[in-house]
Amino acid sequence: MNLSWNRKAAALLLVLPIAACSGQAGSPPGLLPADEKPAQAPDVAAEASPETDKTPAAPAQPSGGEDTSDAAAGGAFAELTGETQVLADNLDTPWEIQFDGDTVYLTLRGGSIVKLADGRQTLQPVALNPGVLEAGEGGLLGLALAPDFADSRAAYVYHTYGKGNEMRNRVIRIEEEPSGKSWTETATVLDDIPGARVHDGGRIAFGPDGMLYVTTGDAQDDGSAQDTGSVAGKILRMTPEGEVPSDNPIEGSYVYSYGHRNSQGIDWLENGTMYASEHGPSGSSGGHDEMNEIKPGANYGWPDVLGGETGDGLTPPLYHTGEDALAPSGIAATPDGTLLVANLRGESLTEFDPATGEMREVWSGGGRIRDAAVHEGRIYILTNNTDGRGSPQSGDDKLLILQ
Repeated sequence: MNLSWNRKAAALLLVLPIAACSGQAGSPPGLLPADEKPAQAPDVAAEASPETDKTPAAPAQPSGGEDTSDAAAGGAFAELTGETQVLADNLDTPWEIQFDGDTVYLTLRGGSIVKLADGRQTLQPVALNPGVLEAGEGGLLGLALAPDFADSRAAYVYHTYGKGNEMRNRVIRIEEEPSGKSWTETATVLDDIPGARVHDGGRIAFGPDGMLYVTTGDAQDDGSAQDTGSVAGKILRMTPEGEVPSDNPIEGSYVYSYGHRNSQGIDWLENGTMYASEHGPSGSSGGHDEMNEIKPGANYGWPDVLGGETGDGLTPPLYHTGEDALAPSGIAATPDGTLLVANLRGESLTEFDPATGEMREVWSGGGRIRDAAVHEGRIYILTNNTDGRGSPQSGDDKLLILQ
């Protein structure tokens, strides 16, 4: 693989425009202290303990069964040292990373956005009606900056709310206030998406076609994933205004693909091919987490098939974990044509190669990882140890740059 972009990453780290941030003395782990705090010296992420319900995972395998455990050399990350630089810490259950040039935005599940700009870490409240419900896996989740964000200051978020005694999700448009200190809701894009304490979906992103893509979980109603009349257990495609595109695979429907259990990561390679990560059942039936190439109108089989099983009209995964569990969340395309995968239960960053179907670990030591990103040659990861399932260390959670 071509390593040139990673060499650039090493050089760029020497002139990083956003200084590393560190929590103020006496701040409890998992809380963002004050409205703003100045940047401080770089730190190295503390090594997190395994989560209590985590069992050691065997080396990941492609669906064909080929063992890739000895694939430690080569690939896009051959030059990583294993060290990290901390850009932000004391983050309370963060979920998404987004960039506007040198400025970084992070969602917190409790209902706020953290802005990292000019060496400062600012907590921005988000005024929503109905407000954010942080319960189970729900809360303020996916964030996608509008393509014209530099002018409009508009973004899109996916958030959970309460409707009677039920959980629901919606996709809305928000705008950053001129002061840069808060956000205000301006429009509802899609409402009444089924929600639940688990299998809540939540990733949103603009595709190369300018359309907005949204992942939804089956909301603990696995049959809904096969029901094309429901928006649960799907990847949805819509215009920025919330209209159904005329070229969607099912006429008049937001549904772009279906048969998904709980997808929390989507991205596109430079050739325009779309990929998604997928949580499999991590209980008695094993892990069976997946990496899928997403095609319009395709059915990915849940709950009728599991892992490498297939059937008439079903699209099998490019890769699945077998009986082991990684719990993959956010993914990020690299210039080498591979995908970074942030793993929660697996507590690692892995690299998936669609061309070979191989998955290999490239970094670990920070505990659970919720999101990953590649921006201007640098590799960013967002830890997720403060969500009640991890083992928080001092300063968790953190936004890190790998070196």
